[in-house]
Amino acid sequence: MNISEEDLYTSASHQENIIFAVFYILIFIIAVPGNALALWAFFCQDNTSPSVVFLRHLSIADISYVLILPMRIVYHLSDSHWPFGHVLCELSGFLFYLNMYCSLYLMSLISLDRLVAVVFPIKSYRIRKAKYAKVAAGVLWGIVIVSMSPILLSVVKGTSSAPGICNKLYLEKTSPTALISTIVAFVIPLSTIVVSYILILLKLRTVKQKEERPVKDKAIKMIVLIVMNFLFAFVPYHVSRVIYIQFHSRGSVIAASCESVGRANHITSALTCVSESTAATKIDFCTVCPTQASVSLTCYQGSQEEAVKGADSAEGEEDHMLGYEG
Repeated sequence: MNISEEDLYTSASHQENIIFAVFYILIFIIAVPGNALALWAFFCQDNTSPSVVFLRHLSIADISYVLILPMRIVYHLSDSHWPFGHVLCELSGFLFYLNMYCSLYLMSLISLDRLVAVVFPIKSYRIRKAKYAKVAAGVLWGIVIVSMSPILLSVVKGTSSAPGICNKLYLEKTSPTALISTIVAFVIPLSTIVVSYILILLKLRTVKQKEERPVKDKAIKMIVLIVMNFLFAFVPYHVSRVIYIQFHSRGSVIAASCESVGRANHITSALTCVSESTAATKIDFCTVCPTQASVSLTCYQGSQEEAVKGADSAEGEEDHMLGYEG
């Protein structure tokens, strides 16, 4: 049968709505104070480094991402009924994508900053400046805002979906352009993060000093945690989106398939919130890393040792703050 986008809109059952509502409530309770505390910790730091600048913006994106959850909670508690009107529907969709993709690309910038700091500890000293990081973060926000602005165009045009349905929660416009933009928007940060941390791990494996082994082991564990969290939270959603777009473009499907795609879209969209609830990891490394000044020797070997000892101690610490996570 031929389907429209509204046909792909699958309302969850009462039990599913309760599960989604409880899940979002738990994420909200955990993520809001966690990210607020992380944001406070980053702004209280005296020595501002590129990673700290990016982490400040990441915390802002994360907490903004979580603050739209109450509308989803009400939606599910109302048994898949959207009571807030068309404007808030469009705005919630805009903020969802804005903060999600800002988070993804900020995590990419953080991974690149760490890679440069670890692989080129001396040469990178001149370019790893807070002012450059602030410019990069500002440009990133601007690009993502412009890229996501078409979501708000329907507000200006006055177009809307059926009453009680918000097609920006789990249902979006589908087109070949949407497919390409979805893939590109995700593949770039995915590749950057995975490749950067693999190279960092390879660098850390060359460290042989016994006194640095505990710190190196913890850094490796946290890198694995960061990558696994990223893959768990964002890969399913973007795979689901690609399937969703391709599924819709075929135009002829069976009802069971339509329901399965709709349910997958609900679940994977909810999973994206997992990354925002791990703000405690940021706090953990805010408190741990300042006590690890000796880590400045970890990625510097042989003839570089004396040069590193003379480097700025705060910068030395930052070079090895490998465990921050968005």
